[in-house]
Amino acid sequence: MTSFVSLLLGLYFVVLVCLSLFGLHRCYLVYLYTKHRRPVVGEGGKEVVLCEKSTRCQEVPFVTVQLPVYNEKYVVDRLVNSIADLKYPRDCFEVQVLDDSTDETQEIARNAVERASLLGLDIHYLHRKNRQGFKAGALADGLTKARGELIVIFDADFVPPPDFLSRIVVPFRDPKVGMVQARWGHLNREYSLLTRVQAIFLDAHFILEHGARNRGGLFFNFNGTAGVWRREAIESAGGWQHDTLTEDLDLSYRAQLAGWRFVFLQDLVAPAEVPVEMTGFKTQQHRWARGSIQTGLKLLPKLLRARIPNRVKLEAFFHLTANLNHPLMLILSLVMVPALVVRNMNAVPSVLLIDMPLFCAATLSIVNFYAVSQQVVRDDWMAQMRYIPAAMAIGIGLSVNNTVAVLGAWMGTKTPFRRTPKYGVIRQGDEWLTKGYRQVAVAQPVFEVGLGLYFTAGIIYAVSHGLLLTLPFLILFQSGFLYTGLKSLVQQVSKRNFSARVLITGD
Repeated sequence: MTSFVSLLLGLYFVVLVCLSLFGLHRCYLVYLYTKHRRPVVGEGGKEVVLCEKSTRCQEVPFVTVQLPVYNEKYVVDRLVNSIADLKYPRDCFEVQVLDDSTDETQEIARNAVERASLLGLDIHYLHRKNRQGFKAGALADGLTKARGELIVIFDADFVPPPDFLSRIVVPFRDPKVGMVQARWGHLNREYSLLTRVQAIFLDAHFILEHGARNRGGLFFNFNGTAGVWRREAIESAGGWQHDTLTEDLDLSYRAQLAGWRFVFLQDLVAPAEVPVEMTGFKTQQHRWARGSIQTGLKLLPKLLRARIPNRVKLEAFFHLTANLNHPLMLILSLVMVPALVVRNMNAVPSVLLIDMPLFCAATLSIVNFYAVSQQVVRDDWMAQMRYIPAAMAIGIGLSVNNTVAVLGAWMGTKTPFRRTPKYGVIRQGDEWLTKGYRQVAVAQPVFEVGLGLYFTAGIIYAVSHGLLLTLPFLILFQSGFLYTGLKSLVQQVSKRNFSARVLITGD
């Protein structure tokens, strides 16, 4: 074989090995979760719920509920109404609406606050004229005015259940607990294939990543919303900082390095919307991917020097570098078809004994990861299995978007905090094209579609040369890139055309 062929196949197998290592890490998390089947908090093996009728502020902690908002005109009213319904002693908590909005959200939020105040809720509207520090800056500014010893945070698209506060404050009876995270639910899970896939992603993240890490005595993170912080933990860890796009992950690791213990309540669920628009979903994923690498670059040196068990360090390394999966996946996408061709041309079929097991290690670990999480959260988990191939394909399709995010973090380029638009869309038939907050991105979806066509050519080549064992993998990559790219373009064109008709007709 020529040096080019050797280099190509070498790169191909190195990437496969690296992806397989991340696959083994997923298997390790599943092992930890199933090994440690014990309650994290409670008395007599049962979760405790405070009784609001028999408690006074001398008996329960005073809580400040922070609601950071930025241009959320479709959901902010619903958020405030849900907070007003919380069953917790009214004189034992206050609410801050931290509004950085620049549109009509301001008026909607003010009106919602006024109505809630008339109902006896201790609620305050705080508006900043600039977005310095973005969400982290809003939270830090609100903290200077907060009276609570516990700080509860909800993003604008959440609808917490009435008993949320009375359940989530219980673990703070342990003075070493610094943060408690609830699980996210999904208000619009059944809206589309995209929302179903996102629900599977998030279920796996909370159940198996948070659940395994919490049960196994490892570090895990606050997710930015639907969780509660002990104020002392925030302040002792250095407060909210905005030098990364994931201020929640950053503070979480700083607090745990400072000795605070975190708790995950798997059975306490706060429902929220997942994005219905592919471009919005990509924006969210880009922010999370970029922010996690930024946090890793910032904190890994300190973490690796810390006096904590080596197993905690190793798992934290995999946690903070997990988004390196995406550039690895993109490299694999680019070299897979040429590797297939040169392997066939140079009559090297024996490598199937190596790459097929590696492919299976990487892909079957994902199937198992999603399947176990669905078994935990869904009674109809077997029916959910049909969406796992789509979840795997879309995960591959995101590799372009998230590789851009990872490379941007590595290069240290600064970008603003780009919010994920939410439209108040819950049920099938609810319309979002008629609503504002249009996002545009053309170059990236076109490249994704190009990769999809590239894999289509690879499929044709494989079929014509009888390389049928490669087809499931080629089709997975092809469908993932075509779906993410075409979905982005079609939705953007549809929204643009609707906006143009409104301007012309005045409807």
